[in-house]
Amino acid sequence: MRHQLSFACDGAVLAASLDEAAGSTGLLIVSGGNEIRSGAHRGMAMLAGRIAGAGHPVFRFDRRGIGDSEGANGGFESSGPDIAAAIAAFRGAAAHVSRIVAFGNCDAASALLLHQPLALDGLIIANPWTYDGDAAEAAEPALPPASAIRARYLARLKDPKSLLRLIKGEVDFRKLVRGISALKAPPAPSAPDSLAARIHGAIAVLGPPATIMLATGDRTAQAFMENCPSALSRLPVDRLASASHSFAGEDADWLFQRILAALET
Repeated sequence: MRHQLSFACDGAVLAASLDEAAGSTGLLIVSGGNEIRSGAHRGMAMLAGRIAGAGHPVFRFDRRGIGDSEGANGGFESSGPDIAAAIAAFRGAAAHVSRIVAFGNCDAASALLLHQPLALDGLIIANPWTYDGDAAEAAEPALPPASAIRARYLARLKDPKSLLRLIKGEVDFRKLVRGISALKAPPAPSAPDSLAARIHGAIAVLGPPATIMLATGDRTAQAFMENCPSALSRLPVDRLASASHSFAGEDADWLFQRILAALET
C-alpha cells in the first residue's frame, strides 16, 4: 500500500511517499535533476511499486523547492539536509526497517556521493553527473567524451564492412589516421575544485558499500567513466548496453532486477 506523508527539513515541510512492505531492508529513492518524486514519466513511482511488491519498503520524496515540498530549490549540491531528513523520516515511518539502501540516478547519484557520511547501509549509483553545473540546467557537450569516440572508431575498424570500405578506398585513410591520433592524447586532469574531482575524491573514501550502474551509451555515464576511471576498479560496476539515461522502456526491467539483487545481498 502506498501512503503520502510529510516531514520537516530546516524549517520546510517536504512531501514524501512510502510504499509499504514487510521486508527489513528498505530502498530510499533520491530523484535527479528537478524531477518530482514520481520521476520521469512516473518511472520512479512504478519502480517503487515493483520493489515493494517484491517485499522491500520504498521511500521517495521531493527535496526543498521541488514538487509538493516547501522551501527554496538549491540544487543537488545543497540537498544533503534533505536526504538526511528523508532517511530519518523513513526510519520513523517504517520502524521495522533495519537497513536502508539509497538509489540515485544522474545528479541524485552525485548528491549521494558528495553528502557522505549519511546514515545509509548501501548505495546504488546510476550514471553519476560529473559535468560542472546542475543537471537540470547545464547542457551536455555537443560531442561524446573522447573515450566514447575512440571506442566507436575501434568498433568500426573491427567491422568487416568498414574494413571493406577502407580497402575499396571509400574511406579517407589520412583523415581516419588523424582522427585516431588526436584521440590518443590523455584527457586533461579535472581541476581540484571541479565536480568530477570532488566525486572522484568522495568515491575514494566512501564508507557504505556501493554499486555503480551505467548505461554505456549515455553521455553522462561516458563522461563519468572518463572523469572517474579509478571508481571502475574500486566499486562493483553493472553495465547495460543502452543510451537510456533513465533506464526507460525495456531497460526498466534490467534496473529493477539489479536493484532487487542489491537489496537482497
